[in-house]
Amino acid sequence: MQFYSWPEERRVTISSVESWEVMKFKGSNRRFSYRSVLPSVLIAGMLLPFLFIRVAFLALDAGASVRHPISCLGWRFRPTFLGGSDASRQEFAMELRRVYVEGAARGGYIDEKVTEAAPDSLDDLIAELSSSSSYQQLDIKTFVLKTKAMLMKMDHKVQLARLQALFYGHLASIGIPKSLQCLSLRLTEEYLANAIARSSLPPPEYASCLTNDSYIHFALITDNVLAAAVVVSSTVISSADPEKIVFHIITDKKTYAAMHAWFALNPVPPAIVEVKGLHQYDWPDHVNDMVMGTVEEIHQSSSAYQYFSRADEEYGRLEALKPSTFSVLNYLRIHLPELFPKLGRVILLDDDIVVQRDLTPLWDLNLNGNVLGAVSAQVSDEGGDRHCIEKKLSDYLNFSNPMISSLASNGDQCAWLSGMTICDLQAWRWTNITQAYQHWLQHNRESGFVLCQMGSLPPALIAFNGHVHPIEPSWHLSGLGSRMPAPELLESAAVVHFSGPRKPWLEIGYPALRELWRAHLNHSNEFIRHCRVVK
Repeated sequence: MQFYSWPEERRVTISSVESWEVMKFKGSNRRFSYRSVLPSVLIAGMLLPFLFIRVAFLALDAGASVRHPISCLGWRFRPTFLGGSDASRQEFAMELRRVYVEGAARGGYIDEKVTEAAPDSLDDLIAELSSSSSYQQLDIKTFVLKTKAMLMKMDHKVQLARLQALFYGHLASIGIPKSLQCLSLRLTEEYLANAIARSSLPPPEYASCLTNDSYIHFALITDNVLAAAVVVSSTVISSADPEKIVFHIITDKKTYAAMHAWFALNPVPPAIVEVKGLHQYDWPDHVNDMVMGTVEEIHQSSSAYQYFSRADEEYGRLEALKPSTFSVLNYLRIHLPELFPKLGRVILLDDDIVVQRDLTPLWDLNLNGNVLGAVSAQVSDEGGDRHCIEKKLSDYLNFSNPMISSLASNGDQCAWLSGMTICDLQAWRWTNITQAYQHWLQHNRESGFVLCQMGSLPPALIAFNGHVHPIEPSWHLSGLGSRMPAPELLESAAVVHFSGPRKPWLEIGYPALRELWRAHLNHSNEFIRHCRVVK
């Protein structure tokens, strides 16, 4: 039997015609025309390259133990992109950066030698991939590895720069300027050589005023001579009744000679100034044991904190090196009742403040049985809602710990400001606040510093909980060492506080705010001119 065979070309034609005819699918009565099939084929042709690239990246990342999200590649990889515009290159770099960051967060790792040999920038990478030898062998694996290595190298440089900036900023904020060192040395020399610099402070005829409650008593605990001079000068100038002011300046043994010499040679009449060193206190044994217990706890915490601070907490480790974090003078504020056993009330001032208004009304303020009066850094906005302008309790205390959360349930509560506080020493003596402060210092150290931040304020926030009377925010404006305040706030505040790293006696301080602080210095003073305190 003879069969007639169709020519090959004819078979293809008929087959093609059949393929263009209406198709039927089993289990369905729906019919599709070739007009609907053609767009589907085109769409599939466009999506397949994306699918291929996506699978390739996932396979590559699986081999490197990195899992990127599926959306990590929102563009089609094309070698011709290497010649794109600057805008396209920037978009490309931003997308790759995002991919890398997401991958690194999930544990991505590339050999250190590969990272060191990677290009330094996107332009270098494009130039390398565009070279004649590399371009012909370009594949996705090579491209992604080089890109990741480049991004890791760039990220390492950014992290290193960030750490250096943090470290240099830290050094700039804790360093003692040469002018202040010169001033302290010159005053100490003057104290030894000049009898007037060693004269009694206050003069004997005013000694009885030191324990007279009819005067307004200010306490200042500091080892900064120049800062103390500004605080005393600005307070006296702003007072409506300066002859009623008594300043009690407490300092350490190394600074006592310089501090005494300054105020002996530069009195601020009619105010009365007392300068006293810690070594001059003669406490009863039980008081001395209490104070020394705080000092000993500070030394133990200083050593332990450097041990417990983790390597990834650069700022925490730098904080351990910050002198004020473990300054004995800062912690001795908790012993105000022992420092002033014959006084019923004092206004405690920090040494980085400037007084702009008479503080007499604060002296007469009714604290309603509370121990402290302080600004809680809470203001009302235009809608009437109140919010914190400074830190919250949760910024100092770890409310995830049951011991802290049981004391204060609201971590969003504003922390009171410590730059200026009114202290009712009589009410203080009826409480166990000092013992509670020492307890929390010790407990925080023994727990590995997980309860609160290190410093003198966090344990005070716990110990004084429920004993603080809020006063109006206009009395105290803080944060001038970290930001420029609004002009109207700066002008209306009774006390401006240079809290933050940019102290006004440092070169890193804000120029306009430094001038506000320097206005209370006597520029014609022999010691200030000789040490070039004001240039």
